[in-house]
Amino acid sequence: MTATTLVNAVRAGNTGDVVTLADGMTDAERRACMPELKELRKKLRSEPWGSPLQRAYPALHAAGAACQTGAAAVADWIAGSDMRWRQASASVLIDVLGDREPHWLCDLVHRLAERPLTAQVPYELMSGLVRLAGCAVPTSETYVRGWMEHIGRARWKAGTVIGNLRKDPHLTELVTALFDIAEIGARSDWRYGEGLDNWTYALTQLAGEGILDRKILVDGCVSRLLRGGGSTADNKVFLGLLTSLDLTRGERCERIADWMSLCADAPSAVAGHAQSVLADFALDGELGSRRLIEMSGAVFFRPERRLVRSQLILLGKVLRQDPSTAGALLPVVAQAFGHEDTEVQERALKLVERHIGDIADGDAADGDAAREEITGAAADLSPGLRTRALAVLGASPAEASPEVYEELLPPVPRPTRLLPAPETAAELAEEVNALLASDGDTSAFERTLDGLVRHAHRDRAALVEALRPVVARRWWVQTQPTYVDRYFQESPHGLEIVLASLFERVRLSVLHEARSDTSASGGCVHSGLAGVRDARLWEVAHRVRTEPPPFLLATPTWSTGSLEPGDLVARLDACRRLGVRPGRADFAQALLRVRRTDAAASESAAVAARELGTPEGDRLAEWLATDVPAQPVRRGRTEGPRVLVEFGALPELQNASFPPEVHRLGRPLSASEHQGRWYCSHWDDSEWRHWLAVVPGRPELVAGRVLRDISQGVVEDTGTGFSFLPTLAEAEGETGEAVRLCVVYGLGAKRPEDRLAAVDALLVLAARGQLDVEQAGADLGQLAVTGCVKPLRIAEAIRTAASTGAYGTAWAVLRAALPHLLAELCDGQSGKEGETKSQVEGGGKGRSQATTPVRGLGELLAVAAECVERSGARGELPHLDLAADRKGSSRLVTEARRLRAALAV
Repeated sequence: MTATTLVNAVRAGNTGDVVTLADGMTDAERRACMPELKELRKKLRSEPWGSPLQRAYPALHAAGAACQTGAAAVADWIAGSDMRWRQASASVLIDVLGDREPHWLCDLVHRLAERPLTAQVPYELMSGLVRLAGCAVPTSETYVRGWMEHIGRARWKAGTVIGNLRKDPHLTELVTALFDIAEIGARSDWRYGEGLDNWTYALTQLAGEGILDRKILVDGCVSRLLRGGGSTADNKVFLGLLTSLDLTRGERCERIADWMSLCADAPSAVAGHAQSVLADFALDGELGSRRLIEMSGAVFFRPERRLVRSQLILLGKVLRQDPSTAGALLPVVAQAFGHEDTEVQERALKLVERHIGDIADGDAADGDAAREEITGAAADLSPGLRTRALAVLGASPAEASPEVYEELLPPVPRPTRLLPAPETAAELAEEVNALLASDGDTSAFERTLDGLVRHAHRDRAALVEALRPVVARRWWVQTQPTYVDRYFQESPHGLEIVLASLFERVRLSVLHEARSDTSASGGCVHSGLAGVRDARLWEVAHRVRTEPPPFLLATPTWSTGSLEPGDLVARLDACRRLGVRPGRADFAQALLRVRRTDAAASESAAVAARELGTPEGDRLAEWLATDVPAQPVRRGRTEGPRVLVEFGALPELQNASFPPEVHRLGRPLSASEHQGRWYCSHWDDSEWRHWLAVVPGRPELVAGRVLRDISQGVVEDTGTGFSFLPTLAEAEGETGEAVRLCVVYGLGAKRPEDRLAAVDALLVLAARGQLDVEQAGADLGQLAVTGCVKPLRIAEAIRTAASTGAYGTAWAVLRAALPHLLAELCDGQSGKEGETKSQVEGGGKGRSQATTPVRGLGELLAVAAECVERSGARGELPHLDLAADRKGSSRLVTEARRLRAALAV
């Protein structure tokens, strides 16, 4: 047989002929075929997906596997990424490989099993090779995950998961390996199977039948949970398996050290299980005081209130059983005095109050040491509880040095000057690479964009050569032009449009059309801001191909995006001397960025601009002489449960000398624009920070246009845009209702990291003196009443803000928010917004007994009480008596009474 015969069969896509021809080939014949097969493979890589030649791939896949002589080479060929989607079937590959030696097949299957999951090596191929070789089964992630999928798929044809597992010849080895595979428990096969198809049930049942070694499962679960780092779903699966195994007392006892470790470091659910196991031993006296103290210290160090409360309950039971342990255990209880939750602090204090007398029954020296330790820990209690603790311990409050409260806020951010563009093309290429990888801030983007323009003007060929390695992996480098044109017609995609233009991957006609399509009407709520930025980028991309300017006019002077008027005059003068035509969009952006708040600098620059004698100079002079207008008219508007804003028109941006995209920015922000449009392409919230540099000094214009997205992110838990909030708060210029509402909504975000971003923004605004705390609190209260934000999330966010040292700011916000929620306790008042408002303003006297409170109100009151105790605030809070005078000892009532007492001290 000649190599040509085999290659012709491959080209024709005749896999059956390939199998027949490869049967019985010698190694020499196999090697003779490989050069032509490799050449064909290289050719196919460059063929479009729909090419008729693509049909040769399965036959080529089988032929290459048959003709390679080394196991490593065959593994590389089989797992090749270019043939991943058009492979030969597993049965065909087993057929062409079946005449190899067992040790060779063993080597091959283990090499395939070590491939990453992304290689998508078929499990059927690997398991078939294991049968042929008669070797040990691989236990790699690729093999084990493939095996699990195979077991799950097999149940659809016949049998069940438990039945398929029972028949598997390698069951023990593969089940043992399950515990070493990352996130294997998070697989939907394991989590959602039911009955006989449930993996947890199947493994437990097989262990009960003796088919699986029970100890393997128990040790595997415990070691997996001890290892940590898994997702919640993964931990839930292994904890569920461990629970279903129903460990005997002896099995639990021999793993006490493991339960101790899990209590200290495992995720909350796992730690809770370990805590319950140890609690049984503690109450039976088998744990011992030393281990109980160690366990308690570890639990009290954790932030989860549920775990800490459970541990306090356990210690209370032990103390009731054996009061003589008070001297050893109460100092441990006092460690909970430092917990952030004041309810936990109070529980711990009550336990100390109940058993402090038991210390006297023991050794006097030990008792004095225990009291001294508890007294020292009392310093961590909130002020109200601290006084109570000192009285119980017999310590004089005068011994504690009075603390003078001082509000701590973050430093006010200061703008920095932009560095000049990189001097060399190589340095610029490095910055472009970093920017593409991280999508850097506005300063990095602007200086890099200016650098591209400058180097394109100096030596475009050298710039392209320096950038070639940077763009080599961009999808548009090798893609058909039609797709590239369509991609950049919709959006410039930041620097990508400029790079694609430099490499001539986008047609000039597309760039020209994009520059011309600048209608002042239509579009989504974001179009006004995005349109100005996009028009400039399309213009830059067009000009670097046609007439590269020596620099950009609108490159900011400061990191905030603002441009000094003197810098713009100097650039216009340079353009005049060089005979360069300024870009229309670039000049319009420069005018929007030029700083006009310094009257002296503006007047001097206006005089110099008129002396240039150019249209741009005259327009700049006119612009600098125009008074900076106040913020546009704002008025609140409710959309369903949400509160949004509307803006009036900006006449200064309707000037005929501005291009149409700026006119769109100056249009009113109306109710219809807030509705959202299905064709809105501004889904990437990383673009928002660049919009602040479109109109530096006017954050309200940006906030008003992203408020819909922020509020939707809270109401619908989409998690959109919250990382933008600190940048918005740091932006220069006057803030108002729109910025405030963005931050207020962020405090109610679902994810902790999103709430943290809102807290950062809140504190920055407070540090800058631009936070209207009364109105921010009122907004929070109203949104909580209507259900837009959840009080529990607000409580966590405000607690975080307070814990930074801003207890005064946190209390000021809550002081304005709580009356709206407390007023809802009155009968018949829930949901009546107008009546609620009048109640807040009228003081709320003469109300009937309260209805069911808003969930989380007790948490808010607890945070408020802590803020008052730490900041020393005094006064009255409308409607607080409605909660404090309720019957019972619920969280709401307890914290309301605590807050009332703190305000009255």
